[in-house]
Amino acid sequence: QVQLVESGGGLVQPGGSLTLSCATSESIFSFSAMGWYRQAPGKQRALVAAITSSDNTRYLDSVKGRFTISRDNAKNTVHLVMNSLKAEDTAVYYCFSGSARQGGAMISPRSWGQGTQVTVSS
Repeated sequence: QVQLVESGGGLVQPGGSLTLSCATSESIFSFSAMGWYRQAPGKQRALVAAITSSDNTRYLDSVKGRFTISRDNAKNTVHLVMNSLKAEDTAVYYCFSGSARQGGAMISPRSWGQGTQVTVSS
């Protein structure tokens, strides 16, 4: 049973920054991929960012150049630095761990964090 604990959400103004963190109960090398999905009411769940065990990264097109995902192997933690936040980034962000195929082109979540709210508003 994998436990994922995420933190870092909050309320920020447009153009601001937040950093999300997700700590796992096991080594991140136990998983092929980790990252975040986000979901807002009435919208489709979207893969925001992912990083694979081979250090391939994948980003939602709308966040490319603004968000950066990284991992700290020693602390079994991944981080998502979110810069230049926009109102459209408002959502609940769910950390996940799972599998990846085709260099990260195909992501299959297995475990989920509790979710953290990100609200971008003036």
